[in-house]
Amino acid sequence: MLLSPEDVALFFKLHRSLMFFVNQRLQVLPDRPANPNKYSSIPPSDRVKVHDALLQHMDLIQTFVDENPVQLSHDELDIVLSWRHLVHGKFFVLRELSKYAAFLSAEEQPVAYGVVALTQPLHELIGPNLPALVQTILLPFKDQIVYDGLMTRTNISFGPGFRRNINQDFKAAKARHGIVRSLPMSDAPISAKTPNAKPSPIVPSKEHTAEIMQSIVGMIDQFCREKLNDEYAVLCRKLAEQLARKRPSPLLTGSPSAWASGIVRTIGWVNFLQDKSQTPHLRLTDIDAYFQISQSNGAAKLAAIRKMLKLQQFDPNWTLPSRMDDNPMAWMLQVDGFIMDIRDAPREAQEIAFNKGLIPYIPAERRITET
Repeated sequence: MLLSPEDVALFFKLHRSLMFFVNQRLQVLPDRPANPNKYSSIPPSDRVKVHDALLQHMDLIQTFVDENPVQLSHDELDIVLSWRHLVHGKFFVLRELSKYAAFLSAEEQPVAYGVVALTQPLHELIGPNLPALVQTILLPFKDQIVYDGLMTRTNISFGPGFRRNINQDFKAAKARHGIVRSLPMSDAPISAKTPNAKPSPIVPSKEHTAEIMQSIVGMIDQFCREKLNDEYAVLCRKLAEQLARKRPSPLLTGSPSAWASGIVRTIGWVNFLQDKSQTPHLRLTDIDAYFQISQSNGAAKLAAIRKMLKLQQFDPNWTLPSRMDDNPMAWMLQVDGFIMDIRDAPREAQEIAFNKGLIPYIPAERRITET
């Protein structure tokens, strides 16, 4: 975000030549420098007076170009002539980016500018705490915008509310004209960008989905026969079918073996398959090894399924039937504002809960059957 050394040398050569010329014509400083090179040694407090005088006599830019007192080249004169389009006033310096610093003019309808620094980054010149309110002159230079070498920071700090307002003004300015990076800026507002048309997604056929589903379920059934039991197989198939019904189905991306492992992992996680007191019990990582996928891949599929279906351990919808009696989540209901175990309620209350789909079965009926 700095000019190259060659461009810095060219800018100061042209700028001090113009300022020397302005001082000669208007006699702003009583102790006038002897030549343009001496102008740079003048204190900034004096140089700013010459800069301000130029703003009051902008016609001197054309006069300088016409007379060409220091024998500049045609290209160099074009640069000086472009300075007729300078912008001066107060600006908020918002942030330093890789290619420019973001300025926002402090006016009723602000404009956002991308300004390239000269010999040192702006945070070294005005301090690191941004945003900062500065006063300076912005000049076009080789399809870029620079400042005129003098920048004064006002001693004002901004609270969170004002910072939010500045950021909102900056977004509005970008929406109107973008980040202006050359002068003069166009008067026309930027046109709304039409998003590139995205190709329509290819909708997989039912046959393709069924084929993937059959492959996954086949692997799950074989695993459950060898390592688990029929209860696990039924719930795993139910979970695979629910994932297949989603639009788009996540089963269509990634390998079938990874999804098979993720599905078994999920049902095992809900039912505490890793608990050695359970029969059967198995480490979740052993599931990944069986399906020949990495542990990180299996864990990622488990996490994705949990997020998609908002699953938690003890989830009654995915609890093994044989473990339902021991699942507190299946029976705890709120009755008249109180949490209670519905198994301790009268049969009539249990029937109401069952008919509403709140419990998997009527506990009173099972107690009669067991008797």
